[in-house]
Amino acid sequence: MKFQSDSVAFGRHETFALRYSWLSKGFHALKQKPSVFDDDDSVVELGVGRNMVSSIRYWLRACQLIAPQKPDTPESIGNLIFDVKKGLDPYLEDEATIWLIHWLLVTNSSMATSWFWFFNKFHKPEFTGQELQTALSDFIKDQVVEKRRPSANTVKSDALLLPRMYTQSKGNTRTPLEEALDSPLSLLGLVTQFSSGRSYQSKPEARPGLPVGIFAFSVAQLMQQREITTIPIEELMYSRNDYAAPGSIFRLTETDLITKLELMVNYIPGYFDIRETAGIHQLYRTNEMEPLRYIEKHYIDIEQGVAA
Repeated sequence: MKFQSDSVAFGRHETFALRYSWLSKGFHALKQKPSVFDDDDSVVELGVGRNMVSSIRYWLRACQLIAPQKPDTPESIGNLIFDVKKGLDPYLEDEATIWLIHWLLVTNSSMATSWFWFFNKFHKPEFTGQELQTALSDFIKDQVVEKRRPSANTVKSDALLLPRMYTQSKGNTRTPLEEALDSPLSLLGLVTQFSSGRSYQSKPEARPGLPVGIFAFSVAQLMQQREITTIPIEELMYSRNDYAAPGSIFRLTETDLITKLELMVNYIPGYFDIRETAGIHQLYRTNEMEPLRYIEKHYIDIEQGVAA
């Protein structure tokens, strides 16, 4: 949730983008057999190559669905979503879950540092792959302690993989079609690729597809982890003091951020309020509540046919 210069990770994905079935497949396998990622027959049980086994484990960790290190154990949010019997969306069928996965991934600055940097710190609306790589290299040089800096090849690997995970396939690119289709994050429209295939776009827009429940969870979790009850709305829009910012992460316009905050206040009344103090608009938490309740409400409403 907050970037720390000595707690970083680059290139642990084995060059494989997150694929559509990997989170549910890996999570279910782990629940059945806690040692699945270390066993000799893991390639058979998961139906992928050895390097892909490592990649699945990495993405589960990076998305905060399992513990960040051994022993591999499910986190509470992993169980809430992916438990095969009681999970809210065990097979990743609701787009809301993809928005949630996006938030969990890019707030994990210690395990997905390049992703945290891109969505919180990189604000160039149009860029080439080379510009992205150069900017990431500059960030690492300026902000990461020397002993934790990755090699140039590792930086290049992250810079290539990141936009590939978020863009939908185009016939004239070098991205394998099956891999592009298997990246669930490409459905969110947070990064688009120009027809030339050389440039990308990632700019603030209204995001009607982002459910209020997932947005509300992100804000509530941020304030809980920062241990604050008041936050300037500007800090929800732009990363300050190396903390994650929902507005940047979801690529929202300032207007859409305000709209979603207003919807959040009424989503579960009595816990948040927007006020102006000394000329500064701020969000106040008026009562304590577990952020996961917002996620639960979204899926309950969907099940009951309540409009989001």
